[in-house]
Formats: sequence, structure tokens, C-alpha cells
Amino acid sequence: MRPSDQARPSDQARPADPPLTARQTERRRRILRAATVLAARGGYEAVQMREVAEGAQVALGTLYRYFPSKVHLLVAVMLEQLQALQEQVRRHPPTGPDPAPRVAETLTRAFHALQREPLLAEAMVRALSFADRSVSAEVDRVSTTTAQLILDAIGQFGPPSESQRAAVRVIEHTWHSALVAWLSGRASIAEVRADLYTAARLLTLP
Repeated sequence: MRPSDQARPSDQARPADPPLTARQTERRRRILRAATVLAARGGYEAVQMREVAEGAQVALGTLYRYFPSKVHLLVAVMLEQLQALQEQVRRHPPTGPDPAPRVAETLTRAFHALQREPLLAEAMVRALSFADRSVSAEVDRVSTTTAQLILDAIGQFGPPSESQRAAVRVIEHTWHSALVAWLSGRASIAEVRADLYTAARLLTLP
């Protein structure tokens, strides 16, 4: 990681930011889009903060105010990808009486989307792996969105039970491990789906 891509010490313990204005939201969207394009073309190493700033047409200092490091930026890209998938699932929910196949189908959709952009997938997963405590809030949002994606797939609209929460955590861990195994060429999409289905069966346990 280049020095310019590391979190600046003064930015690692920032107070909560106020809500973004419409102009700031659009600027943030351009930054995420520029990072996504660079990652899709060249993976993690291709995402350099100066190039992201140029692609988003913002000053480098402005970029750092939104995202203190490349890791913060790519975790935010992953969150955006998951939120897009969540919207698709809510518009076109999986069908069937058994929740396990519905969850496996939903998360397999995510793998198929990532299969089309393997370098982007590699960049996002590496960012999650590199994330330290300074990125904990962003990582928590990724985890929360993944958990809600799973609950949406089973049609759970109320608060989940303790057993469901435990099952969702196991499915999340399985999803992440399977993604790493697939990216490294150690697992096929079929094997990933089988692992996800096995983990999702925990949702049917009392």
C-alpha cells in the first residue's frame, strides 16, 4: 500500500459526520463510481487515491475527507454493491417454501454478479481483510447489510430470534470464506452454492 493510500492519523478517530447534502451525496457517488471502475480494471492495487480523485473530479484532500484510506473506500464500494443486490432481492424475492434454498439462491446471485467482475471482487475482499479498527463502522454496515439480505431472502420481516441471529452469523462467515476460496481458485460456483445451502439449513433448526 502506498503512503498516500494509508489512513491519515488525524482522520482515524473522527466524530460522526452530519448528514450529507445533495451536492455532497453526488460527489460521494462519483468517488465510489471512480473507485469501482479502477478496481474492475486492475483490482486492489489499481485503486490509488490520486487516480480516484482525478476520476471523480475532486481534490485529493476532498477525497480524504470522505474516505480516510483506500480500505475505507473499497469497503464502502462493497456496501454499495450489497445494497444494490438487496434492492434486487426485494423487487424479485426468491420463491419456495424452504428458507435454506432461498438464502442459497440469493447469495449465489451475488457470486454470479461478482463472477462478472472478478478484479472488483478481489479488491473488495482484500479491503475487508485489511480493515482495522478505524474501519469498524464501515465493516459493521457491510455485516448488517449482509445479515438483512439473508433475512429478506427468508421473508423475515420482524426481529429475528436468537437462533436465527446465530444462523445468520454462520452464513455470513461461510459466505465470506467461500468468496475467498472462489477468488483463489479453490472452489467452484457449484461448491460455493453447496456450502451456502449447508450453512443456510441452520435457519430451519429449532
